[in-house]
Amino acid sequence: MAPKKRSLGDGDEQEKTETQENKTKRKPLQKHQFSKSNVVQKEEENKREGEKKGGAEGLQEVVMQSRLQTASSVLEFRFNKQRVRLISQDCHLQDHSQAFVYWMSRDQRVQDNWAFLYAQRLALKQKLPLHVCFCLAPCFLGATIRHYDFMLRGLEEVAEECEKLHIPFHLLLGLPKDVLPAFVQAHSIGGIVTDFSPLLHHTQWVKDVQDGLPKQVPFVQVDAHNIVPCWIASDKQEYGARTIRHKIHDRLPHFLTEFPPVICHPYPSNIQAEPVDWNACRAGLQVDRSVKEVSWAKPGTASGLTMLQSFISQRLPYFGSDRNNPNKDALSNLSPWFHFGQVSVQRAILEVQKHRSRYPDSVANFVEEAVVRRELADNFCFYNKNYDKLEGAYDWAQTTLRLHAKDKRPHLYSLEQLESGKTHDPLWNAAQMQMVQEGKMHGFLRMYWAKKILEWTRSPEEALEFAIYLNDRFQLDGRDPNGYVGCMWSICGIHDQGWAEREIFGKIRYMNYAGCKRKFDVAEFERKYSPAD
Repeated sequence: MAPKKRSLGDGDEQEKTETQENKTKRKPLQKHQFSKSNVVQKEEENKREGEKKGGAEGLQEVVMQSRLQTASSVLEFRFNKQRVRLISQDCHLQDHSQAFVYWMSRDQRVQDNWAFLYAQRLALKQKLPLHVCFCLAPCFLGATIRHYDFMLRGLEEVAEECEKLHIPFHLLLGLPKDVLPAFVQAHSIGGIVTDFSPLLHHTQWVKDVQDGLPKQVPFVQVDAHNIVPCWIASDKQEYGARTIRHKIHDRLPHFLTEFPPVICHPYPSNIQAEPVDWNACRAGLQVDRSVKEVSWAKPGTASGLTMLQSFISQRLPYFGSDRNNPNKDALSNLSPWFHFGQVSVQRAILEVQKHRSRYPDSVANFVEEAVVRRELADNFCFYNKNYDKLEGAYDWAQTTLRLHAKDKRPHLYSLEQLESGKTHDPLWNAAQMQMVQEGKMHGFLRMYWAKKILEWTRSPEEALEFAIYLNDRFQLDGRDPNGYVGCMWSICGIHDQGWAEREIFGKIRYMNYAGCKRKFDVAEFERKYSPAD
């Protein structure tokens, strides 16, 4: 006889057809499992731990209370199913299932994580244990110890928080296809939830894991990175910000909600997580260790919330007026935490928009950059698989760049010269050194920096290759849709229009040193980041 099946649709579909009689017969939840007092106790423990680590106590307290006022757990929260899409063919849970797994990948945090919340919702509905798995590849698309260290220290915080919530955290060493299906089969895992990324390596990972899973194991994906899920915001590649802006803003009321808390899980597991030797993990990495960690950005959600609080209290008032001046400290500086998913963009928007009446221009511009432009980048990478190649550009841009590919360049630099900041342009050199030293480059200068690479290399293809390599090697937020789109905008005119035709650039928007001098004190920036001789 075939085993009975339960739907992975977390019970909502069945509940609609239940009679009132059946509802009254349903076993009530035990109050101690989901009571607000237990959640408060656990959140307060996490808060005290965050304080010991120097977390943003004020903001953490506000955030904690906001979650608790929303719902006592995700089980009591009206979860928007549009955030979820089914990857597998089967959506039914087998009766012999022992647990659920959240395969954490892009969104490396516990709280304010729709994928984690959905996984816990399913586990609570079925009264099963919940596990978190992270697959650690020994090398990844040229990432250096700078990137791996930031990620691993954030994951240490995740593992500690999971332990407090009675949710085993498993660090699986290897590519997902090699380690995750084996874990699922060995432990009779009934279903998998993962987060979403539009990038090719992640979509391939998801496909490989799906192919390796038993056919009867349901597998779903939740967009926990974007506020409006990528597949809901638009069903096609958008031409630019002006075409996607209204689509996102029209849907924000449905998706820009407060989060319920991830709670202490009431169903313990017989599968114990092996202790993680984090130092051994670092030692076993096959990465370039010459690009050192940075001191200004402390990894982890607690430190990310500290940065968010400092932005709101110190820099938000000037963001609207000074965000394009590299000499002014007006930016949020949140991109590393956004990239690694250690802080939710949605959380940042929820907190920043509370100050709309005081700083309307700053808040509007932050929403434009953190929501519209960021989600536009995901849209581009999701619907255009050539997001890092000239072939991914619009036809007009490909045509004009190829027409001018043989134009004489005023200067030609090798990759090594560019990496060392050894060009004739002191502003470009300073911007490169800021990126090398700090793992970030001011947003305005990222545009100038990439456009000059187009001007000083042998072809548009080489320019794009060099720009992406340098960005991904040094920027803490490298290998990100925002980074690919930034290079594609600067070099290939993505999300832009044709401009007056000129040598080398064709109809691609042009930027020069004189234009930068009109924007800000170039000499001041050059003095600060001048490369060593």
